[in-house]
Amino acid sequence: MRIVMMATGDIAIPSFHALERTGELVALITQPDRPVGRHMTLTPPRIKVCAEQAGIPVFQPEKMRDPEAVAQLRAYRPDVVVVMAYGQILSQEVIDVPTLACINAHASLLPRHRGAACIQAAIEAGDDETGITIMHVVKKLDAGDIITRVRVPLLGRETAESLHDDLAELAPKALTEALEMLAAGKDERTEQDESLMTYAPKLMRADGLIDWHQPAVQVARKIRAYHSWPGTYTIYPSVKSGTDKPLKIFPPVDLFSTLKKPADSLPGMVLESGPDGMLVSCGGPHGGAVRIMTMQPVGARKMNAESFFAGHKIPAGTILGLPSVQS
Repeated sequence: MRIVMMATGDIAIPSFHALERTGELVALITQPDRPVGRHMTLTPPRIKVCAEQAGIPVFQPEKMRDPEAVAQLRAYRPDVVVVMAYGQILSQEVIDVPTLACINAHASLLPRHRGAACIQAAIEAGDDETGITIMHVVKKLDAGDIITRVRVPLLGRETAESLHDDLAELAPKALTEALEMLAAGKDERTEQDESLMTYAPKLMRADGLIDWHQPAVQVARKIRAYHSWPGTYTIYPSVKSGTDKPLKIFPPVDLFSTLKKPADSLPGMVLESGPDGMLVSCGGPHGGAVRIMTMQPVGARKMNAESFFAGHKIPAGTILGLPSVQS
């Protein structure tokens, strides 16, 4: 079986190595090198480096739908194209190139959490489980027939970063199972139930702003779900500068979902602050609060609460997330 892999994200690296070990991987198609960091250094996808080290040919078209790119894919004569975190929508012409199938490894239990932010969505929604789904690629996003799924429980401690790594290691098992089925002519297609579909669109940095009107359990989930991309933050009135400044917030946080709070407490109000952390009131029908223990102000390093409050002041009664009143 001749296999071409189309992948860019780091989550695909363990699957790449699993395919490379079979001796059936004939090429990697990945995104072009991109400028990265403050100095905009042209940087290749990490999976490209893996392929070059393994002696696997690499192809990096700007647009996979271009005729020249389709022609190059045909030249590889693939029986199967494996797609995982590639970053481009495929045309029907591309999907039709392999002789057996064009399949995709997706980091959720489809049809739940179609889209780019599927890992974050599972944590933020409080799902009991997630996993890897191997499906046939169709033009509609993540909507193809399912070949197989591998499940993993969610324990309520995961961050998007840790879950990303767990699913990356789980994916080769699901992919190997699907490829064995295709090779044996036992392609068991299961149509997705559209009534169960949810969508997890690509996240932007601004999506990380915490809404303190949400219940504490939801705020805590978001802090875990958005670590390390796009990250979570709030706005606080700086006593030093007299201006509102963003403050990055990191897991873990202590959750007090049924905390009895002062009658005059408001969502986003700081109830306590000091070396043990910053206790912030949350909203929603059951209220509650979260204790933040790791944070990062603009232009400074990430620090624990003891270090932060040694040089910054956010006194009890401060309202986070709201612009300070201008005189």
